[in-house]
Amino acid sequence: MTLPIYQVDAFTAQLFKGNPAAVVPLESWLSKEEMLHIAAENNLAETAFFVKSGVDYELKWFTPLVEIDLCGHATVATAKVLYDHLGYSESEIRFQTNSGLLTVRKDGKKYTLNFPANVPYAESTPEGLLEYLGVGKALEVLKGRTNDYLVVLESEAEVAALTPDFRALKSVNARGIIVTAKGDEADFVSRFFGPAVGVDEDPVTGSAHTVLVPYWAEKLGKSELFARQISKRGGELWVKLLGNRVEMSGEAVMYLKGEIFLP
Repeated sequence: MTLPIYQVDAFTAQLFKGNPAAVVPLESWLSKEEMLHIAAENNLAETAFFVKSGVDYELKWFTPLVEIDLCGHATVATAKVLYDHLGYSESEIRFQTNSGLLTVRKDGKKYTLNFPANVPYAESTPEGLLEYLGVGKALEVLKGRTNDYLVVLESEAEVAALTPDFRALKSVNARGIIVTAKGDEADFVSRFFGPAVGVDEDPVTGSAHTVLVPYWAEKLGKSELFARQISKRGGELWVKLLGNRVEMSGEAVMYLKGEIFLP
C-alpha cells in the first residue's frame, strides 16, 4: 500500500524556515500504532493525518512519541496541501479534531487559523523549572489548559539566550514550556520546549499562541499583535484575540511530495 506524503514549512515565507510538518491524506483511518510509526519515521515535530468526513475533515496530529490534541503549524501545513495541491476551493476548511472544531481560511498568501483561546492562570512554579531552563528569575509563571507552563522574562535577549537542560526539563509534568517576553520589534517573542513529548525545541508553535495571545493582548492593551518565535529556524505570526477565540495567520512553503510504502 502506498500513501501520499507532503512536507511543508509553516509560519514562514522562506523555505528552510518556520516549522516543518508532514501531511498524510488518508481515505480511511490507519491504526494509531501505524500513524505513530509513520510520525516516528518522519522524525518531525508533528505529522498530520486527515480523512474527509462529509463537508468537513477529521484531523489528527502525532509527534514522534505521542498523539497530541492541538497543533497549529501542522494545521497550516494541511490547509496548504488541501488548497494548493488537492483542489480545495471553498472559502474555509472545517477540521474536526480532539480540540473541537477548528477552521482555516486562505487570505492571499496567508493561512488564518481560528482556535479556542487558552487564558493562562496563576500556578505555582514546578520545582526545578527555572533552573532547568537556565533562568535566574521570571516575571511570572502561569499555566494554560493545554498543560503548558508560560514563563515570562524581562527581555527578548533573555529568551534568545536560553540553553535549557532538556533531559532535566523532561521531568517537568507538562506538555511543554513556553518562554516569552515583550519583543524589540515584534509585539512579543517566544520559544517552546517540549522534551516530554519528544520535541526538545519546536521551531514555531501555533498551539502555544492560544496561550500567548490572550496574555499579551491584556498586557499590551490591544487585540491585534505581531509575534515572532525566535527559535533557530524562526517564524512569524499575525495574531488576533476575538473574545474566546484566537486567530493566527502565517504563510507556508511546500518542501516535498512523495509516497510512503506500507506492507
